Amino acid sequence: MGPMDLRSVLLQLHAALDGASIEHALIGGLAMAAHGAARATVDLDFLVDGARADDADTLVRALGYEAIHRSEHAANYVSGDPVRGRVDFLFARRSYGHAMLARAGAHGVLGQTVRVVDIGDLIGLKVQASSNDPARRRQDLADIERLLGLDGVDLTRVREYFQLFDREKELDALLAREAPQ
Repeated sequence: MGPMDLRSVLLQLHAALDGASIEHALIGGLAMAAHGAARATVDLDFLVDGARADDADTLVRALGYEAIHRSEHAANYVSGDPVRGRVDFLFARRSYGHAMLARAGAHGVLGQTVRVVDIGDLIGLKVQASSNDPARRRQDLADIERLLGLDGVDLTRVREYFQLFDREKELDALLAREAPQ
């Protein structure tokens, strides 16, 4: 058995979510790659309309995935077939998540056009994840630093995300490293 076939799983999941009219956008490592900050990834991550969480759960289970965790805010699924791998959903239930879905734009990813959260929102998700799980902080800060180096980052929104978690000093340090010497 080989590694997860990200392309075929992306095609299948995107088509199934679209077909069920479940609003979704790519997040995580593939979203970074879509914006030009490639990073190795071993799973697919989606932001999904929280009002449709049960529908998304039914859909992904019908595709042969088993839930290994499910809460009001997130779900993780795995297939017994390693080629189909792991799929994670973050459910948009609050205004921030809904705004992220509204701002998501179409990008070419692995030969498929899918909606991807914008760079500032991707940074916001990484700030949240690393605040909730400090073991992730080092990798997430490295990802944030790469994303901050891309064109078109809404720094006002990024600063708001860092403020939400009382981490503005970290953003200032990252931006100081980005500034030309």
